[in-house]
Amino acid sequence: MELFTEVEAQLRVLRELLGDAIDPAELVTRMENLSDDESLRAISAATALIRCGEQIRVVGAALVAARSSRESGHAGLAQSRGHRNAVALVQDLTGVTKIEAARQVRVGEALRDVAHTPPDARGVGGVDDAPADPAPPWHAALGRALLDGLISTAQHDSIRRGLGEPIEGAEEAWAQAADQLTVEAGRRTVEELLAHARTIRDLIDAEGAETRFLARYERRSFRTYLDQDGMRRASIAFDDEGGALVDTMFAAALRPRRGGPRFVDPDEKSVAEDLTADPRTNDQLAYDLLLDLIRAGALAEPEAVFGTRQAGLRLVQVVDRDGAAAPLVHTEDGVTALPAAIGERRVCEAGIVSVSVDCGGNPLDVGRESRLFTPRQRVALAVRDGGCRWDGCDRPASYCEAHHIDEWERDRGRTDVDRGILLCRFHHMELHHGGWRITRDGTGDFVLHRHDGRTLVLRHRLPLRYAWGDIDPPPRRFRPAA
Repeated sequence: MELFTEVEAQLRVLRELLGDAIDPAELVTRMENLSDDESLRAISAATALIRCGEQIRVVGAALVAARSSRESGHAGLAQSRGHRNAVALVQDLTGVTKIEAARQVRVGEALRDVAHTPPDARGVGGVDDAPADPAPPWHAALGRALLDGLISTAQHDSIRRGLGEPIEGAEEAWAQAADQLTVEAGRRTVEELLAHARTIRDLIDAEGAETRFLARYERRSFRTYLDQDGMRRASIAFDDEGGALVDTMFAAALRPRRGGPRFVDPDEKSVAEDLTADPRTNDQLAYDLLLDLIRAGALAEPEAVFGTRQAGLRLVQVVDRDGAAAPLVHTEDGVTALPAAIGERRVCEAGIVSVSVDCGGNPLDVGRESRLFTPRQRVALAVRDGGCRWDGCDRPASYCEAHHIDEWERDRGRTDVDRGILLCRFHHMELHHGGWRITRDGTGDFVLHRHDGRTLVLRHRLPLRYAWGDIDPPPRRFRPAA
């Protein structure tokens, strides 16, 4: 749909819902009179309008940057208006933060790169040794998705920054990753897209991942200082492994307060109830936990700090049938890529749990042994699912409950990994109380059946599909030279 045609279509929707002539002072009252469905339609229409305007704004920001280059000196567009650079002028015009203005310039420049390359460029010369057409940039599909209104500028920027620039000769793999993340954008938050893009970049560039990991490791730091009120504060920068370990420890201790899984074991349930009733805030509990860990050090008894479960950082490494191990490992919670050397060290410290899976990450059937999933089965589910499988949910595996898609009592459901799926507590309750259900044909996709009759495939997180080899080879984008 053309840009202004889309604008007119969304304006018609808003006029239908709110009326042709509306005073801004009446907006709240008019919106409050809408039904639930009408309110959602109004929000969707307004969002589509914003995206149309954003396309014009980011391209304009890129033009401001192009006409405000350092070479232009004081004759540049921004400089001639009294601003130091393009970002400052865009910020003044739009009223956004400096960070947002810089993002608009970045996204606009990417769109201009796409626009200045013919959509059907093949990257090869024509007859009579004519010069080769320029190949489209690897992020071309990402830019066109933005122009088509399929993704927002924030999503575009997260994917582009997360993937970074491709290594030489790997542009096609980067382009494929951008395509797949664009499809994923509709069900993931901007923060998740950024994290997923970084992990995928590391999976397709293992050597660069090691370099980036070491660079972040060198930037690790910790310092304390006194603020103006005399209160001692701290600033810490974690390396990847240290940050994942700290996240795991705090999640293990505070899960009941943060919407973690419900407990069946009486001792665990009692500890969770005590923690929920504790008058301290979550931040105060986290502080006291940190102090407990510092005081106790290596001699700490896990039960005294974490309750009945000791915190630990669980890493996953893919090993093929010939015994060749992947050059990277990833965390069970968060699916963050780390160098394989960290996994090797962790094996020496904590051992391994072997989980045989197919190329889609599906573990082997372990049979109907008990009503509840066993700890080993939970490991297998976490390896396969990576967290809550509900569309758009970012809860990690440690915050999830194992759901039987075939009810144990009514359907004589099996407590098999193939018939179980990880759902966070909220979505597990939503499933049971909202009239939803999940089905699966063999080891195919899990399908969510909504209460309104619609269905939705619950896909793995995209980095896991890369890890399991579920991604097909990228298509040939350019013809070979004759």
